[in-house]
Amino acid sequence: MAEVKKLPSNPGVYQFFDKEDKIIYVGKAKNLKRRVSSYFLKTHDNRKTEVLVRQIEKIRHIVVDSEEDALLLENNLIKQYQPKYNILLKDDKTFPWICIKNEPFPRIFYTRKKIKDGSTYYGPYTSVYMARTILEVIKQLFQIRNCTLNLSEANINGKKFKKCLEYQIGNCKAPCELLYSKQNYDIDIQNAKAILNGTITPVYNFLKDAMHSAAEKYDFEHANEFKSKIQVLDNYRSKSLVCSTSMTNMDVFSYHEDDKNAFVNYFRIVDGSIVTSYLLEVKKKLNESKDEILSFCIVEIRRICNSESTEIILPFVIDVEFSNMKITVPQIGEKKKILELCEKNGRLFMLERAKNESAKSPVLKKQRLLERMQKDLKLNVLPRWIECFDNSNISGDFPVSSCVVFKNGLPLKSQYRHFNVKTVEGPNDFASMEEVVGRRYGRQLAEGNQLPDLIVIDGGKGQLSAAYAVLSRLGLEKRVPLVGIAKRLEELYFPNDPIPIYLDKKSETLKVLQHLRDEAHRFVITFHRLKRSENFTDSELSAIPGIGSQTIDKLLIRFKSVNKIKSAKVIDLETVVGKDKARKIMDYFAGREESEKRIKK
Repeated sequence: MAEVKKLPSNPGVYQFFDKEDKIIYVGKAKNLKRRVSSYFLKTHDNRKTEVLVRQIEKIRHIVVDSEEDALLLENNLIKQYQPKYNILLKDDKTFPWICIKNEPFPRIFYTRKKIKDGSTYYGPYTSVYMARTILEVIKQLFQIRNCTLNLSEANINGKKFKKCLEYQIGNCKAPCELLYSKQNYDIDIQNAKAILNGTITPVYNFLKDAMHSAAEKYDFEHANEFKSKIQVLDNYRSKSLVCSTSMTNMDVFSYHEDDKNAFVNYFRIVDGSIVTSYLLEVKKKLNESKDEILSFCIVEIRRICNSESTEIILPFVIDVEFSNMKITVPQIGEKKKILELCEKNGRLFMLERAKNESAKSPVLKKQRLLERMQKDLKLNVLPRWIECFDNSNISGDFPVSSCVVFKNGLPLKSQYRHFNVKTVEGPNDFASMEEVVGRRYGRQLAEGNQLPDLIVIDGGKGQLSAAYAVLSRLGLEKRVPLVGIAKRLEELYFPNDPIPIYLDKKSETLKVLQHLRDEAHRFVITFHRLKRSENFTDSELSAIPGIGSQTIDKLLIRFKSVNKIKSAKVIDLETVVGKDKARKIMDYFAGREESEKRIKK
């Protein structure tokens, strides 16, 4: 573009506009001409950058004195215009702040809204608990008022207000009636500001001097009050994270990123203690470098947290120089330790965020569940297809089995199968398991069907051994993993391993196995009840002389059950099976009923 040739070689900020005269990108540069020319003179690996360049219709620039000024101006312009291709800042409006209100006898309170009315704000606090803890300490130390009265000089002199219950219980010193002077109240506010800034030592020294002064005047009541406040401050200071007494005031930044986002964590160190922790998340747009993102976030975080520290600790060198500020990239010592702590917090946040994102996405959630199961059960592949077997019989009668299928951790009911056990006589769960497993996978092999990634057996070592024996005969013992789940203690058994393993009761893997076991049990019990019901119905109606299987089918289709056939009227029976058979059915049940009455007598 012709405009590029006219750009100066000075530090500054450039703005790209599209054909609608809308800002689509803002950038900073040590050398405006060289930096902007690079967009048009080279091939870009990032497709978004190519799209950006094609949309540029106009370029504007602002020359500044230094690269630091360019960084500050870039930050302000991005915040103001939010260009399409710049990194996107996560909105910080929901973080809590502590406000010292701009009013006579200022109040100190917790808020989530910053209002430009001259009030002073401290924060933001990533922990609501921490913000409320600091407010509680200030309340115990200074008894700052919490009412919303307009305590102007005219209103107080006009005696418009009276001390309230807060004064009676010791939470306020009633400045509304000038029972506490404006001068002393302002001293308390200054000390509260010192605590909010993290500089506790001056407040501590002030209270200590006041205690000694009161004691020298034999005013032991007030001396004891100051002593109690010192103890409150000691307790608060003991809960602060102390880095080192040799570390004074500094800002610490760590950097982490994934494919789409970058995370910059921040610690503010005052008098050797961490007084502020903050994390800024940005969404990358044009594959920006770590150097660019960290530089941008340093300016933004220091603005948000009102930091004026003259030393910053970074994980790597950045290509930006800040005036009147020392940049340290520590390799050993106390500063290295605090940087590692900052990095640890940022890394944990990033991992927690990734976990939350996967929990929201059904696809990622399934993948994470399968990976967890693979790890817990020591499988070679993800258990996407799982089959579970269970048996049921009553003293060996009506022996049946079921096979339920889970795909990606969820039931696939269209693939459920039930089996009538054919070769086993008497109550023999082991032999029944061996038969149905052999029939299932013998057929799968013969037809070339898919084999499962995991087989689950409802039972302990006996049932598991029976299933493993038949898999060995089929040559599948090494191709398909096998696990048995026993009901009493929910222990898991593996072939050729006499010692079971126990998973945590809250384990997702155990919950899936329990769901499999319960579903197999439900399916086999339902089938077993159906078999018993069919057997009873067939034997009951087959006993009627002159009634065959076809007639029985007609009756059951029409009346559904034996009880409804018994209570049916003759005319209803005749419409289904004719007069002759209807009379035989009525006579049979009438004779049976009479016989039962005689037996009861």
